[in-house]
Amino acid sequence: MSLVNYESAIILTPVLSEAQMQEAVKSYRQLVAEHGGNMVNETNWGLTKLAYPIRKKSTGFYHFFEFQASPEFISALETLYRRDERILRFLNTKLDKHAVIFNERKKKGEIAPAAKIVKEDAKV
Repeated sequence: MSLVNYESAIILTPVLSEAQMQEAVKSYRQLVAEHGGNMVNETNWGLTKLAYPIRKKSTGFYHFFEFQASPEFISALETLYRRDERILRFLNTKLDKHAVIFNERKKKGEIAPAAKIVKEDAKV
C-alpha cells in the first residue's frame, strides 16, 4: 500500500469551546494514525471570520492537516466529516510533488503563510 500526500482543511462550528475543538481535531489526528497514515504538519488558525455565512454562522475554527494516507482512506474520512455535526465545511486535496515542496518551504519560513499575507494586505 503506497501512501499519498494530502491536505485537509476543516472549519469547525464556532459554538464549540476551545477544549471541544481540540478534542475534535485530536480524534481526526488519531483516525489518520489508526489507518496507517502519517501526520506531516498541522496548522490551527483558530476562530476566524468566514467569507460568507454557513448554517447562519459567521465565524469558524479553521484547522489544516497535511498527512500521508492511502487513497481508500480519503473516502472514509470524507464520510466521517459529512456525518460530524461539528464540521461546517471541509476540503481534502491530493498534493502533487510541487505542493509538497511548497509546503516544506512554507514550514521553513521561506514563504509567508496565507493568514499573514492577508493581514498585511489589510493594513495597506
